[in-house]
Amino acid sequence: MDYTPSLFDPEINTSREKYRRYGKMQSSSSTPPIHEGFDAKFRENNFFFNGSDTTTNIQNPDNAALVLDDLKQEIENQEFDGFEASAFRPPDSLRRISGFEPISALKTIKQEDDLFTDSGESIFSLFASLLDSAIQGLMPFADLILHFKNTCRKISESFRFGDTGKHRIVEDKLMRQKAQLLLDEAASWSLLWHIFGKGNEGIPDNLILNPSTSHQEVCQFFVSDMTAQLCVRIVLWLEELASEALDLEKKIKGAHVGSYLPSSGIWHHTQRYLKKKKNDPSIVKHLDFDAPTRESAQEFSDDKKQDESLLEDIWILLRAGRKDEACELCRSAGQPWRTAILCPFGGLDQFPSVEALQKNENTKSLQAFELESGIGHQWLLWKWSSFCASEKIAELDGGKYEMAIFASQCSNLKRILPVCTDWESACWALAKSWLDVQVDLVLAQFQQGSSCDVKSFEDSVNGLIQQGIGNSQYSSESWPHHVLEQQPHDISSLIQKLHSSDIVHEAVSRASKDQHRQIEMNLMNVDIANLLDLLWSWVSPSEDIQNVLRPHGDPQMICFSAHLVIVLRYLLADEMDDNLKEKSLTIGDLIIYMYAMVLFSKQHEELVGIYASQLASHRCIDLFVQMMELRLNDSVQVKYKIFLSAMVLPFSSEVDEKACFEEIIERVLSRSREITYTDLDERFSNVAEQHRIQSLQKAKAVQWLCFTPPTTLTNFEMVNAKLLLKALMHCNILFREFALISMWRIPKFPVGAHMLLSFLAEPLKQPTDTLLSLEEHNIYENMQELEDWREYYTYDATYRNWLKIELENADVAPGELSVEEKDRAIDVARDTLNSSLKLLLRKKFPWLTTSEICPYKSTDDVFIELQATAMLCQPSGECLCPDATLCTALSSALYSSICEEDVFKRHLTVNVAISPEDKFCVGLSMRCTAVDGDGLGLHESNDGGLLATILASAFKGELSRFQPGVTLEISRLDAWYSNNDCLEYPATYVVRGLCRKCCLPEMILRCMQISVSLCENGDSTDCRSQLIELVADSELGFFSLFSQQQMQEFIRFERECTLFRMQFQEDSSMNEA
Repeated sequence: MDYTPSLFDPEINTSREKYRRYGKMQSSSSTPPIHEGFDAKFRENNFFFNGSDTTTNIQNPDNAALVLDDLKQEIENQEFDGFEASAFRPPDSLRRISGFEPISALKTIKQEDDLFTDSGESIFSLFASLLDSAIQGLMPFADLILHFKNTCRKISESFRFGDTGKHRIVEDKLMRQKAQLLLDEAASWSLLWHIFGKGNEGIPDNLILNPSTSHQEVCQFFVSDMTAQLCVRIVLWLEELASEALDLEKKIKGAHVGSYLPSSGIWHHTQRYLKKKKNDPSIVKHLDFDAPTRESAQEFSDDKKQDESLLEDIWILLRAGRKDEACELCRSAGQPWRTAILCPFGGLDQFPSVEALQKNENTKSLQAFELESGIGHQWLLWKWSSFCASEKIAELDGGKYEMAIFASQCSNLKRILPVCTDWESACWALAKSWLDVQVDLVLAQFQQGSSCDVKSFEDSVNGLIQQGIGNSQYSSESWPHHVLEQQPHDISSLIQKLHSSDIVHEAVSRASKDQHRQIEMNLMNVDIANLLDLLWSWVSPSEDIQNVLRPHGDPQMICFSAHLVIVLRYLLADEMDDNLKEKSLTIGDLIIYMYAMVLFSKQHEELVGIYASQLASHRCIDLFVQMMELRLNDSVQVKYKIFLSAMVLPFSSEVDEKACFEEIIERVLSRSREITYTDLDERFSNVAEQHRIQSLQKAKAVQWLCFTPPTTLTNFEMVNAKLLLKALMHCNILFREFALISMWRIPKFPVGAHMLLSFLAEPLKQPTDTLLSLEEHNIYENMQELEDWREYYTYDATYRNWLKIELENADVAPGELSVEEKDRAIDVARDTLNSSLKLLLRKKFPWLTTSEICPYKSTDDVFIELQATAMLCQPSGECLCPDATLCTALSSALYSSICEEDVFKRHLTVNVAISPEDKFCVGLSMRCTAVDGDGLGLHESNDGGLLATILASAFKGELSRFQPGVTLEISRLDAWYSNNDCLEYPATYVVRGLCRKCCLPEMILRCMQISVSLCENGDSTDCRSQLIELVADSELGFFSLFSQQQMQEFIRFERECTLFRMQFQEDSSMNEA
C-alpha cells in the first residue's frame, strides 16, 4: 500500500531527521536485514512476464509519455557518481497501478526468467501450491488468505530491498513498481481476512461485570451489530497496515519512529535562552506545557520544531494503533502529560472489541469511576474536552499534528483530514471517527436515560440536522452532537467521502481510482457483485482481440482476481444468494479461465489443473482441449506437464457439474480426426500427400493416452489400464483410416501409422493384468487387432522400401547398375513376399477377422449407419472440387453399385453433400437395416456387409455411373448401430470388413508386382501359385474381395510373370546351347 508519504518510506530522509531516530544501528555487512531468509530466494529474478510479451507488465494510470517525463526529470536530478539504487524513490504517480496501456519505452530493462525459489518453484507454483492445499482441506481458507498476504509482502520486500547490486534508474523504478503492486495485493488480502476470514466471537462469561461498565456495554453492542463490527474490522485492518510499515522500517534501517534520546522533548533551547535573561515577548517565560497558551507566546524555534517532530511520531504511532508505544514515547521524551491526554482512565484499552476486554482483565477501576458518575459520563466529558482543545489549537494556528492528535480522540474530522494526505490515513480517519461516534451514541443514552434500544446512527444524524442545532448550542451534555454532521452515515457514505476532493486531500481522491483501492472499497462495502464486474472489466480481452489465449491486462491483476474469486466462492458458499452465486460462477469462471491462459502462456501448464478444476465442466473441457491442441507439436516434456495438470481432475465423471479427464480426452481425440489443411493450394495437386501429413497430426493426439499417470493416484493401476485401453481402441480406429488412405503405390511411408506404433511400444511393455481385468468385452479383440495392424504395417514398410529401391534403380541405365544394387533389390523383394505371405496364409486367426456379435436381438428395429468425410481424387492425384451436381451424381452412383432389390429390401439411404467444415470435402452418410450376418448375430463373411461393399467400390474408383477413375479418399470414417434414430454402439465390423476388401486385394496385387520384378530379373523365387490358390480358395473368400478391375490387374501381372519366366527359360536354353 501507499502509506503516509515519507514517514512510511524507510529509505527517505527528511528535514527532521536530525531531530529524531537517534542511535541508528549500523550493520556490519552491506546486506540489509531484509536479505535474510525467505527473501534471498527471490534475488536476481523477474516476477512478472517477459518484456517481449505484448501484455504489459507494469501499468501506469497516466501514459507512457508522463512516465518518461518523470524518468527524465529524475535522471537530471541524480548525481551518478556513487549513485545508490536504494536512494531512488519513484514519484507518487507510479506508486499505484491501474491502467492497461503498455509502456513500450520501458522495455529496455534486462529480462530474466520467472521468479524462482531455491527449490525451483516459481511464484506461480507457490500460490498454486497454497491454493491446492486449501482446496484439499489441508488448511482453512482463512489461513490461506494470510498465507497469500504474507507471501506478497515478502516478495515485495525482496524486490525492493533484497538485491544489493546497483540498478540502472529505469530498472530501479520498475522494481519499485513491482514491489508496490505486490504490497497493494497484500493489503487487499489483509482486508479480505479481516472482513471474511476473521471469526466472530462473543464476550466470555468470565469477563462480564455486574454492575456493567461503559466498555462492557459498548462491546456488547458491537458484538451484536454487524455494521459496527465491519467498522471495527476496517479500522483494525488500516492500523495493521501502518504497523507493518513501521516494522519494515525497523527491519531495514535498524531504527524506527519513536527512537529518541531520553528527555529529548524538553525545551533545552528555550531553557538556555531564558538563562541569558533576554526579553523577547514572543518567547515564553516559563517551561510548563501550559505556558504557550497562558502567555500567548511560543517556545524557541528549535524546540518548536522538535516538538512538532515528536508530535508527528506520536501521530504515526496512533495511526498504527500503537497507543501504548505513543504513551511510552511521551514519557521517554520528557512530556508525560501527553500520556494522560492519550490514555484516560488509567491507561485502560477502551477499543470496542473482545480482545480489549481480555486485555483489561476485569479491572475494577473503570467500574469504580462509573459507579459514582454514571456509565459513560467521564468518557463523554473527555471527548468534549478533546474537541475543545482541537478547536482551540486550530484557532491559534497551532501545530497540525497536535491538532490532529486531539481531534482523533473526539472524531473531529475537519481537524484530522488535513494531515491525512494518503488514502489509507484518510480512510482510517473516517472509519475511526465513525466508530468512535457510534461508541459515543451508545454511551450517550445512559446519560439521557433512554431505553436500551439504540437508534441507528443515520437516524441520529438526520434528527440532528432536522433540529438545526448549531455548534454554539453544544455542551458536554450534548456530546456527540458536536461532530455528528462530519461523520459518514454508512460504508457507502464513507467511500463517497474518499472520492470527494472537497473533503479529503486531492491525492486521496485521486488514489481512490486505483485498482486495489477500488477492490478494497468494494470489500468494505461487501459489494461482491460489483467487485466481480470490476475485476472482469480489468482483465477481459477487448472486443477487437480475437485470440483469447493472449491474456489482456496486467498479469498480476489477473492472478490476484482469479485467486480472489476462488477464495470468495469457498468463504461465502453458504451466504451467497442465488443471484450472487450465479454471478460468481459465470464471471468468476471467466476470470479463472483468463488466469489459466496466463499460466499457459508462461509455460506453467502443470499448474493449470488446480484452477481448471474450479471451472464449470464445459469451460474446463474447452480449456484443456485448446491447450492440448496448441501444444500438440511441442516437446514430450511440455505435453507431459499438461497431462499431469489434467490428471488433477477426476478420471471418470463423478459429478455432473465437474469435468473429468475422460471427457477431455474424448473431445481431443474426436477433434483430432477432423480434417484441417494449412495450405489450400496443395490439396488440388497431391491429395495423397495431404492425407499423409494429416495422419501425422491425428497420430500425435494419441500420445496423451500413452503417458504414465502419477503413481500417487489412489487408483493408479486402474487409470493406467483404462488409458491403455483407450489408446488401443483409438489407434485401431486410426489404423483403419490410415490403411484406406495409403493404398497408393508410392515409396513414402504412412508416417501416422508408424508414429502410433512407436507411441504404443512402451505402454505395451508393462504388465497387462489390470488391463485384462477390466469389464470390457472388446479388450481381447482390440489387442488382437493391434497385432494385426502391426504385422500389416511391417509388411507395408518393407514393400515401400522395395519400391523406393526399384525407383532408384530405374533411374540408372541397366548397364550401369551394379550387381550389389540388383541383389539388394532382390533381397528386399523376397523379404516383402515373405512378410506378406505370412500374413495372408494365417489359418487360425485370419487377418482382421472379428468375432463381434451385435448387442441387439433380431426382433429389434436396428439400423447400420456409416458416416464419412472424404475428398474426391482424380486419377492424376489432384482434388476434384465438389458441387451440388457432383454430389448428386455420386449419390446416384453409390445406389447403383448394388441391385435394386437390396436397396429396397435393406431400406438403403445414401446422402452426399458438401462438408460444412470444408468446401473441398464431401460428407457421406449411408444407412440400411441390419439383417442376420450383417448387423445381427455373428458376421462370418468378414467383408463388412452391404455398406462396406458400396463404399469399397468408391474407394477403388470403380463406380459404374460416376467419373471413371475418381476415387474417394476418406479422412474420417465411422460406422454405428442405431436404434430409434440414435447412434448407440460402434459397428466396427463394417470398417474392418471394408479394410479387408481394400487392403487384402491390394496386398496380393503388390505381391504380384514384386513377382513380376523378380521374374524380370531372373530370380527363381516364385509365389504365384500360392497367391492364385489363395484367391481361388472359396473357404478363404479372397475372391469376393476383388473388384473386376483388380482381378484384371491380377491376371495381367500373372501374364507378365509367365512371359518373363518363359523369356528367362528361353534365354537360358540358348545360353546352354
